[in-house]
Amino acid sequence: MRRRAAAWIAIYLLLVLAPQAVLLLGEVPPGREFWWDFSMALGFAGMAMMGVQFALTARLRPLTAPFGIDIIYLFHRYLAWIALALVLVHFGILWLGYEEALGPTIDPREAPWELTAGRAALVLFALAVITSEWRKLLRLEYGLWRYAHVALATLGFAAAVAHILGIGYFTAAPVKRVLWLSVTLVWVLLLVWVRVAKPWEQKRHPWRVVAVRPERNDTWTLALEPDGHAGLKGFSPGQFAWLTLRGSPFGLREHPFSIASAPEDLPRIEFGIKALGDFTGRIGEIRPGEVAYLDAPYGVFSIDRVPDAAGFVGIVGGIGVTPMMSMLRSMAARADRRPVWLFYGNKTWEKVVFREELEALRSRLDLRLVHILEEPPEGWQGETGHVTRELLERHLSPELRPRLHHFLCGPPPMTAAAEKALHELGLPAHRVQTEVFELV
Repeated sequence: MRRRAAAWIAIYLLLVLAPQAVLLLGEVPPGREFWWDFSMALGFAGMAMMGVQFALTARLRPLTAPFGIDIIYLFHRYLAWIALALVLVHFGILWLGYEEALGPTIDPREAPWELTAGRAALVLFALAVITSEWRKLLRLEYGLWRYAHVALATLGFAAAVAHILGIGYFTAAPVKRVLWLSVTLVWVLLLVWVRVAKPWEQKRHPWRVVAVRPERNDTWTLALEPDGHAGLKGFSPGQFAWLTLRGSPFGLREHPFSIASAPEDLPRIEFGIKALGDFTGRIGEIRPGEVAYLDAPYGVFSIDRVPDAAGFVGIVGGIGVTPMMSMLRSMAARADRRPVWLFYGNKTWEKVVFREELEALRSRLDLRLVHILEEPPEGWQGETGHVTRELLERHLSPELRPRLHHFLCGPPPMTAAAEKALHELGLPAHRVQTEVFELV
């Protein structure tokens, strides 16, 4: 798996650097000053990175398998900032040192179209990054943001290609234009795959809601069964799905949720969904019989990925318990007696989701259940506060810790504190795995 991960990283670097090499083939314009050529290189590198961004969100299983799609999406997010920075520096160098190259005016009615296209691409890319990074602060509804993000990224990319071909610097030769247009065609086909082909496949394999039941802490269990097809294939406990309810799979209204049920329960699958935002706040209104669509399964957050582990530790908070429920239910169905420690943080005792089922699972598993409450009830004898090194030391023996695989899922402050505590305890990095709590 590490070799596959290294191979994909090498492919990414090749895709970003390849345009630079292509530009040097055949007839090359005479070199100018260092900063001019450096600016051109940054512009082409930023453009290549923006193009590869489409691949990172295409949910290509060979690409996501070594890392997990949550890490790929995080990578996509950070690389967007880097690509935008490269393009901004490209523009900044020209503005500071070669102002004549930017034309006499920025008025699109009078400026050369290719320069206007470049400025438009820069603005569109910046808006795509900013509205994604601060979507909640800007109070952008999720569905509206999805539409805007796709439109901004696609139009920005088209404007950038037009800018590059219109300027013609390094790309005037016919063979280079053909190469750039070919690369552009690949990115367009990738977009068609994500926005047309995959939704079409989901449309052909619908699901039906068979149950919606309330849990503690404004959480709902949503159960689905396949409608006219076999259901999920290759599902491992702990993975997640992109779910569409009350809408078309073409409508950009899908949301990622961890699957709470076990593979042994297939074809039926269940989700644990907390009523939090625009979509989830209405989850209790869903009724049995309604149509749903899934793009699944995804993720590497699973006991099946670490068959050599002597046991498992789950450190979860709130609804972050959902993937662990899938793993625990699967272990119970398999009669897997490897030891499990579940450190489960919540604000109050009444907010502990799946509380009764977790207690029942103790009779079927070698499960040590450690509840951690911020506001414990009177007479509480368990752990309080937050996950700390001292708390983990009280429950995990130093001899066994390195042989256990540790799964972390919950609010970012909790997982960051848990990662720090495990690092201080000397846990090897490959024995600690964190699920990114929010993909978007």
